[in-house]
Parts: sequence; structure tokens; C-alpha cells
Amino acid sequence: MSRRVVITGGASGLGLAMAQAFRDAGDRVAVCDADPAAVAAVPEGLTATIADVTDAAAMGAFLGGVEARWGGADVVISNAGVGGPAGPLETLDFTDWQHCLSVNLDGAFLTCRWAARVMKREKAGLILLTSSVSGLFGFPGRSPYVAAKWGIVGLTKALASELGPHGVRVNAICPGAVEGPRMDLVVAMEAAALGVTEAEMRSAFTEGAALRRFVTADEVAAMAMFLASPGAAAITGQALAVDGHTERVR
Repeated sequence: MSRRVVITGGASGLGLAMAQAFRDAGDRVAVCDADPAAVAAVPEGLTATIADVTDAAAMGAFLGGVEARWGGADVVISNAGVGGPAGPLETLDFTDWQHCLSVNLDGAFLTCRWAARVMKREKAGLILLTSSVSGLFGFPGRSPYVAAKWGIVGLTKALASELGPHGVRVNAICPGAVEGPRMDLVVAMEAAALGVTEAEMRSAFTEGAALRRFVTADEVAAMAMFLASPGAAAITGQALAVDGHTERVR
């Protein structure tokens, strides 16, 4: 039977890779994204809506529309996020800090609140949250992002306990450095903040992982597909890294 899948931040990057993986498996997929250009370019077979995850009214309209159309959801992936600023904590702007936490955590709250309600009613479902290897390690120079992604892991643990008795599973996926345009921007931002070259920064990322490479969006999507499969029926409350095994924090 075709599953009902909802993905925030689903018009590009990891979100789009996961959306396409579920679509290719025959599922119905609805995504939202704050980027109108990305929404306009979403491939066939995906339902896409412009919505900022920090806007409660916009998210209410998007999720309410999904519920009206499908009656609920079988898989909800809270994926929308931003990298936030880089640099020593004392140099950061409070507004940038707030924006980073709002997109990553407030967006997860609004998404998961809806998912919890509809899945408790159906006594089944899977909620996935995109955290990061930064949610497992305290990387220097990225305190807003690290704090937000640790928060995602904490939210995952709490929701897994709340929703488990209702037949709902909740897990976090913790990607490492993911090959692509967004990671290129992160490398450039961190290199500038630390006063090193982009090549040196990229090397620091790869040398810190056992596999000595970046991971791909498709590898992260494969984890999401596994967690949504019958083989993962007993997996909940976990923060699962797809990072080539981080051995050392740069």
C-alpha cells in the first residue's frame, strides 16, 4: 500500500533526496520548503508547497492541507534546517543565534506536534528528524547549530517515550558532511571563521572520518528508507549516524 509521506525542507538537498526515494518506492510524498525557486523546480511525482517552518500559520495551512487530502500521514520527516553562523561564541550576533535555533527547533516542534496528533489517532507511524553528527559531538565554532542539533536528539528521545505506547516510532538521522552545494557553503564559512583555506577545511572534515570521505544525500536517504521499512519495526528513540564514522572533532 502506498504510504503517505510528509517532508519539510524537501525541495532540495537531503530533503529532496529522501522525497525522491520514497516517491520511487511508490509512495505519495508532500514536501514544503521556504525557497520558492526550489519548490518550483521540484520533480514530477512530488506535491510541493511554499512554507517557512518557523511560521506557525504557514505550517498549519500546509499540514492541514495534507490532513484534509490524505487523512493523516504514515511517515513525517522534520528535515528543514539552516547551518547558522560560524565563529567563536562571543563574536556571534544574537539574531543569527535565534534564527538558527528557530528554523531547526521551532520548525521541528510545529512539524512533530502535528505528526504526534495524527499518528496517535491512527496508533501507527514514523517520525524522523534530521539532526547531524554535530548533534553527537561539540564542534568548535558552530555553537548555534550544535545546540540546535543536540536539541533535535533530545526531542527525539522525549517523543519516542511519549509516542511509543501509541505505536509510533521516532528516530533522528545524524548525517556527517554531505557532498553538495550546502556543504560547499559550510566549508567556505568555517574556513573564513577559522582563518584557513577551503582546501584545508575540507580536508579537516574528511580526515576526521574513518572512511575519509563525505557521505552522499542518497546514502542518508537510504537510512530513511530503512527506518521506514518493516525491518526497523523495533527501532525507536535512536540517533543514527550516517557519517563514515566520525573519529575526531576538527
